Amino acid sequence: MSVAGLRRAARETVSGMPREFWWLWTSTLVNRLGAFVATFMALYLTLDRGYSASYAGLVAALHGLGGVISSLGAGVMTDRLGRRPTMLIAQVSTAVSVAVLGFMVHPFAIAAVAFFVGMASNASRPAVQAMMADIVPPKDRVRAFSLNYWAINLGFAISSAGAGFIAEYSYLAGFIGEALMTLVCAVVVFVKVPESRPAEAVVKSAGGKRPKDEVRLTTVLRDGRYMGVVGLSFLVSLIFQQGYVGLPVAMGTDGLSSSDFGTAIAVNGVLIVVLQIPVTRFIQHRDPRRLLIISSLLAGYGFGLTAFAGSVAAYALTVCVWTLAEIVNAPTQTGLVVQLSPAEGRGRYQGVYTMSWSVAALVAPLMSGFVIDHYGATWLWTACAVIGTVASLGYWLLMRNLPREEHDVADALPEPAPVPAEARPDQAEPEPAPAPSAERAV
Repeated sequence: MSVAGLRRAARETVSGMPREFWWLWTSTLVNRLGAFVATFMALYLTLDRGYSASYAGLVAALHGLGGVISSLGAGVMTDRLGRRPTMLIAQVSTAVSVAVLGFMVHPFAIAAVAFFVGMASNASRPAVQAMMADIVPPKDRVRAFSLNYWAINLGFAISSAGAGFIAEYSYLAGFIGEALMTLVCAVVVFVKVPESRPAEAVVKSAGGKRPKDEVRLTTVLRDGRYMGVVGLSFLVSLIFQQGYVGLPVAMGTDGLSSSDFGTAIAVNGVLIVVLQIPVTRFIQHRDPRRLLIISSLLAGYGFGLTAFAGSVAAYALTVCVWTLAEIVNAPTQTGLVVQLSPAEGRGRYQGVYTMSWSVAALVAPLMSGFVIDHYGATWLWTACAVIGTVASLGYWLLMRNLPREEHDVADALPEPAPVPAEARPDQAEPEPAPAPSAERAV
C-alpha cells in the first residue's frame, strides 16, 4: 500500500468519532502511561523490600481479588450514579491508594492497601465501556473499542519501558508518578467528558422508586445468553493470561532467561500497536460470530504451539499467533457485550463482563502452577488448545440465532437521493416512521 493509501486508511479509521470519545480515549492513554504498580509490584516486593516470592504472589492475588469485587460494585454505581462520577471516584481513589502503597512497609499494611488499589483501579472499567457505548453510534462501536484497546497497549508499552528506568532510580518515584498521572486522567474526565447516562435512567434515579423493569444484578445473572458469553469470555481470558503467568515459567524450564522472556513478550505489545488499526479496518463490518470463533481457535492453538517451542525465536512466533487472536477478540467481544446489554443497565452488564477477566487473572496463576508442577508445561499448552476449541464451539452454539443489528446494514448504505416535489404522487399516504432497531438483540 502506498503512503497516500496508508494516510487515507488512518483517516478513515479515526474519522467520524464524537469529540467526547477522543477525550475519553485521551484519559485512557494517560492512565496507561502512568501504569507502574501492576507491572513492577513483584519486583518491588522481592528485590526492594526483600519479601519472598510467595508473599509477592499473595499480594498479587489480593490485588486481583479487589478487582473482582469492585467489578460488580462499579457496574451498579455506573448505572445509579452515572458514568462520569464513577470514573472520577475510581480515579481519585486509585491515585490516593497508589501513593499510600508506596509508603507502606509492614507486610500486612502492604497487602491491605494492595487490595484497595486493585479495587480502585478496576472500578473505572465498566463506566468507561458503558460511556463509549453511549456516545458512539452502533456502526462505529467495534472501531471505537479497537482504538481504545490500542491506546491501552500503546500506553502500557511506553510506561513499561519508562517504569523500568524509574525503578532503577526509585520505586517510590514510580508509585508517586502513577498517582499523579491518574489524577491528570481524573482532571481530563472532570473538565472535558460530560455525563452520558441515558436520560430515562436519570429520571428513574431521581424518582426515588424502582420501576418493575429496572435492570438489577439479578437481571444480568438470569440472562442466559449473556452469562454464556461471560463464561466464554472467562475461558478465552484464561488462555491469554498464560502469556504472563505460564509462558515465563515454561521458558525458564527450557533454560531461557528473564530477558529472553522480555524479548518474546515484547512482540505482543509491538504487534498490537502496529496491527490494531489496520486489523480494525478489516473486521469492523464483519460478522462478530465468526470473528469470535476464529479468534478463540487462534488463541487456543497459538498457545498450543508453545509445546513445540524451544528457542526465543520459536516462542516469539507463537506469541505472534495468539496476539493476532487478541487483536481480533478484544474489540469484537466488547462490541457483542454492548449489543446484548440494555442501555439502562450497561453499567451492571459491563461490570459482570469485567469480572470474568478479573476472575481469570486469579485462576490463571493457580492453573499454570498446578499443571506445570504436576504434569509439565506440555499439558498446560494442550489444555489451552482444548479450552480454545471449547470456547469456539460455545460461541457457535450461543450465537446461532443472534440477528445482525439492523442499523449495521442501514448505516452502510448511501443516502437516498431526494425525490422532486413534482414527481411525488398527489394522493400518497405518508409512510410511517421506521421503528428504532433494538439495542439488545437477544
